[in-house]
Amino acid sequence: MNRKYFLSSLISTGIGIPALSYLARAAAIFKAPVPPLIPPYLKPGDTIGITCPAGSITLEEIQPAVRILQSWGFNIRTGTTVGKRDFTFGGTDAERLQDLQAMLDASDIQAIMCGRGGYGCARIIDALDFTKFTEHPKWVIGFSDITVLHSHINRHYGIATLHSKMCNSFPDDLNASDKEVQDTILSIQQALTGMPMQYSAAADAKNRTGNASGILVGGNLSMLQSISGTDSEIDTIGKILFLEDAGEYLYSLDRMLGNLHRSHKLDNLAGLIIGGFNRIKPDDPGEEFGRTVYDMVLEKVKALPYPVCFNFPVGHQRNNYALKCGVMHQLSVQADKVELTEMR
Repeated sequence: MNRKYFLSSLISTGIGIPALSYLARAAAIFKAPVPPLIPPYLKPGDTIGITCPAGSITLEEIQPAVRILQSWGFNIRTGTTVGKRDFTFGGTDAERLQDLQAMLDASDIQAIMCGRGGYGCARIIDALDFTKFTEHPKWVIGFSDITVLHSHINRHYGIATLHSKMCNSFPDDLNASDKEVQDTILSIQQALTGMPMQYSAAADAKNRTGNASGILVGGNLSMLQSISGTDSEIDTIGKILFLEDAGEYLYSLDRMLGNLHRSHKLDNLAGLIIGGFNRIKPDDPGEEFGRTVYDMVLEKVKALPYPVCFNFPVGHQRNNYALKCGVMHQLSVQADKVELTEMR
């Protein structure tokens, strides 16, 4: 039956718009998945560009990252926004747009690492031209505000990106750092050079056990809510979704999780990963919210069947491991352990 005629007949027989919305979401689940497009993995001699599409960072502040990336055999190209400042931003909107666009277009750059997060990607995302980027994909690296880029690229082009620490999180001396910092930084090298990624997390009594497989998507909860309803809105159907945030009030986290719930972004997940939710702001006296992150999440997904894990090592924290967004993963949440494994 012709799809247009089918939908018209549903309306004429009394099936309303909410039912049609549900049917549309259900139909999307069962459509053939598009295989993810993985940019070429890096090899010694390849070039990583450093740019500031969001917050500002100085040339001096990126030097620890430059030294470590060079020690891995990569060349570094410093963007024009490094060292620029327009209040909190790494240059004006026009400057940040031009710098990121140049790196997306450059055929001799194999990866783009963002200097830091903060805020700014949403101000320039609609003006970016991804034509050359889709012809010659490359790794886009970062987290926090860079969630906007991850979501937009995954939704429209199905190209894998790397959610990881950025230049402002590299230590001055990697060898003198503790093992947790070393492991998280080295996970960037491992991901960029094509090593299959596998992570373990401690069991949590609040976890909901089960197994799931799907493309991994997600990032910063505040950013995901801010792009809800826009051209960069995250696609979660059939996906493993990971979430993290920092510096928010509990009621704000509940509001943002409620947005995901009410917009049906949680309905048809394969699995849900809750990363770090730290530096939570204390409630104002007399305005206590009275619910934990556990309470909020489990309330939103109580009628849904997929596995859920808490305290996964991703987020605004020391143990923020590199995750390949847009790549198939297997999630295993068991009573004694949690494992997230890249599928090949």
